[in-house]
Amino acid sequence: MLTQSQKGMNLLKKMTKEEYSKMAEKASPPSPILKNCLMAFLVGGAICTFGQFLVNWFQSSGLDLKEARGAESTVLIALTAIFTALKIYDNLAKHAGAGTLVPITGFANSMVSPAMEFKPEGYVMGIGAKMFVIAGPVLVYGICTSVVYGIIIYLFGWY
Repeated sequence: MLTQSQKGMNLLKKMTKEEYSKMAEKASPPSPILKNCLMAFLVGGAICTFGQFLVNWFQSSGLDLKEARGAESTVLIALTAIFTALKIYDNLAKHAGAGTLVPITGFANSMVSPAMEFKPEGYVMGIGAKMFVIAGPVLVYGICTSVVYGIIIYLFGWY
């Protein structure tokens, strides 16, 4: 006797490409491209504007530009981590889409989300191990590229 999933697989094997395309088109609703682009632009712009506000505020508080940028990055990362843990960032991402992928906040979210998801598995095998599931490859390739770049600069004396 065939299981439900085996019956479904047999049905898919008998289906033509045109029938499958029609079924897939019917199952996936059209996305509002203009609205999505506008929301991504507005939310991404708002995050960047807030970041610039922080830099200006830190500079007016007496920090030089380099220190102000470091403080701004720290604040954005901390706020994103807190908002991700409270599920505020995920709710924002549902409406803003790609606008929440501004590099610094998107990266912080990609670190905290898996950690929160796998928290029940424990601190070491859950949070610690899964925190780098998404961000790990970015770190590995970024670090390797910077090492190769540094070696090239050193060898050619461009420093």
